[in-house]
Amino acid sequence: MDPDRYNVLFIAVDDLRTNLGCYGDPLAVTPHIDALAARGTVFRRAYCQQAVCNPSRASLLTGRRPDTIRVWDLKTHFRSTMPEVVTLPEHFKRHGYHTECIGKIFHDPRAMADRQSWSVDETLAFTNEVGGKYALEENLQSQVVKGEVAKARATECADVPDNAYIDGRVADEAVRRLSCLAQAGRPPFFLAVGFRRPHLPFSAPRRYWDMQDVTALSRIPNPHPPKDVPPIALHNWAELRGYTDIPDLGPLTPEQAAHLRHGYYAATSFVDSQIGRLLARLEVEGLADRTIIVLWSDHGWHLGEHDLWGKTTNFELDTNAPLIIAVPDPGRQDHRHLPCPCHGRTSDSLVELIDIYPTLVELCHLPSPAGLEGTSLVPLLENPEKEIKEAALSQFPRGKVMGYSLRTREWRYTEWRSRPDDTGTDTGTDTGNPVARELYDHRRDEAETVNLAADSRYAGVVADLAARLRDFFGVPTDFIHL
Repeated sequence: MDPDRYNVLFIAVDDLRTNLGCYGDPLAVTPHIDALAARGTVFRRAYCQQAVCNPSRASLLTGRRPDTIRVWDLKTHFRSTMPEVVTLPEHFKRHGYHTECIGKIFHDPRAMADRQSWSVDETLAFTNEVGGKYALEENLQSQVVKGEVAKARATECADVPDNAYIDGRVADEAVRRLSCLAQAGRPPFFLAVGFRRPHLPFSAPRRYWDMQDVTALSRIPNPHPPKDVPPIALHNWAELRGYTDIPDLGPLTPEQAAHLRHGYYAATSFVDSQIGRLLARLEVEGLADRTIIVLWSDHGWHLGEHDLWGKTTNFELDTNAPLIIAVPDPGRQDHRHLPCPCHGRTSDSLVELIDIYPTLVELCHLPSPAGLEGTSLVPLLENPEKEIKEAALSQFPRGKVMGYSLRTREWRYTEWRSRPDDTGTDTGTDTGNPVARELYDHRRDEAETVNLAADSRYAGVVADLAARLRDFFGVPTDFIHL
C-alpha cells in the first residue's frame, strides 16, 4: 500500500442522536464508540441539513445543501436533479481509491442506489431485499402485506445472535472485506459501512436490552411542546404511528413510552458492538495506523421530548447529530501529510454534515471539486478550540411551507415560509413575511422550551438573525423574501 495515501473507514448510523457516553449521556452503553472518540475528535455541535434520511444523506454525500440539489423528500434521487454531480465516494474513486458500500449509505430503497459512486456493487444496501428488521416469527408474519415488507411491532427483543438482524450481517461482511482489503494492499480504500439501527423498529438481541437502566430511561425530560411554539413546527409522529403496537391517534401510555426509550438505547448498544468489531479488525489487520475513521449519523431523533417521537423537525434534538473523526496517530507511523490529531478532544465549534466531504478531501490530499458548500474541519482537528463558521443551517418542509433554521452559538432562529411551485409561482400566501417564527435562547434554554420570537424584548435579536439567514447563507430568493 502506498505509505503516503490513507484509507477511509466511513461509518454511518441511521437515526442516531447524541445519546452516547462520549457526548455525556450517563445512560448510554456505548463503549466502542466512546473508545473511538478517545482516539479522535468529537464534534458536539454538528448539524444535519435536513432531519430525514434521503435529503440528509444526499446533502452530505454531494457536499451541497438540499436547496442546491433540490432534494427534500424520500423519493427524489439527486441524480434526477443534478445528474453530473460527483459524490464523495465517487471523487475518491476517480482519484485511485477502491470504494465499497456495505449497508445503508445512500437512502435505502434500490431506486436510490448510485452505482457510479462505487468500484463494485453495493452489498446489503437494501433492507427490503435482505430482511433483518425482525427475528421473531410473530413479527416476520405480520410485516408482509401484499408481498411488500411492512411495519410490525415497533420493538423486538429476542434471544438471537447479532447476525439474526441486518446490522450483524453488515458487520460480518465489513469485517470480512477489511481482511480482504488488507491482503490486497493496493489501492487505498474508501470503505463505507452503514448501520440501520437505532432506526425503527428498535430490534436488538436480548443481551443489549439487558444492558440498560430501565428505571432511569423511563423518565422523559422536557415532555411538552415549547411554550408559544407554532403548530407547523410539530408533527403527529407519522413514522411511529404505522407500527402495529402503536395507537393511530392519541398519546402513548407511560409503559409504552418507557419501552420505546429502552428499545432505542438497546438498539444503540447493539450497533455500538458492531462498530467495535470493525475497529478491532482494523487493529488485527494492521490498518489502524493508516486509516482515517469517520462516524456520523444522518440526524437525531425525539424520544418523547417536546411530545414528539421521531425526526422531521428543526429542533435541536433532530438537527444535532453525532460526528467523530479519528486521524491516525503520527506516533505509530510517519504521517507527514496529516494534521496533528487532537486525540480524545471535543470541539464546540458549529459544524455541518456537508463539511465532511471537504474535510476528507483535504485529509487525503485530493484535489477539491468545484461546487462544495461545506468547510473543511481540518483546522478543528489541529485545534478544537477554533471556530470555523458563525452558524449552521438546517431546514424542513411542511407541505408548501419550508422552515429554515439558523443555529448560532447562542440562538436557534427558525422561519417558516411558503414555497413557490415548480413554475416559480408562489403556492402560498406569502406577503414577504414568514408564516411563523421561532427563537430559542441556548444560553439559558438548551432544551428549547420557550419560543421567544414574539417577545418584544428580543425584536433586535430576531431582526439580526433574519438578516443573517438571508445574507450569510444566501438562502435562494425563490424560497425566502426578506
